Amino acid sequence: MSKTGRLGWNQLLFAVDGRATRFDYWVRWVLPYFIGALIAAFLDGALGTNNPAGGVGVIMVIYFIAAFWPNLAVGIKRCHDRGRSGWFLLIGLVPLLNLWLAVELMFLRGTVGSNRFGPDPLDGMAGAAAGITT
Repeated sequence: MSKTGRLGWNQLLFAVDGRATRFDYWVRWVLPYFIGALIAAFLDGALGTNNPAGGVGVIMVIYFIAAFWPNLAVGIKRCHDRGRSGWFLLIGLVPLLNLWLAVELMFLRGTVGSNRFGPDPLDGMAGAAAGITT
């Protein structure tokens, strides 16, 4: 972790240990991921590498393959922040239960304080944001 308590980009995207906040998930992973997907779709259309039958194009497939590990790593860290093992991601493969996974990873705050996966990444940040020093 950096001095600010944020995960470095390498730690966020490639390591499976530690915890990631909702901010890390939404702003540092989901938003750039979707921007990258839009760029890949645009390039597929501009270069003519898209599937004429309406499927995804070659560049999009390469992008999805390249993003597989970072997606898994960030998801595992969000599970860790909620106090769950990374294996909890497998619940996403079960219809309807995948909604539970989405709520857990996207909207619920991680466990307050340290858990078995590491210290709370938000420790002290709320107080610092409010101007409270200890």
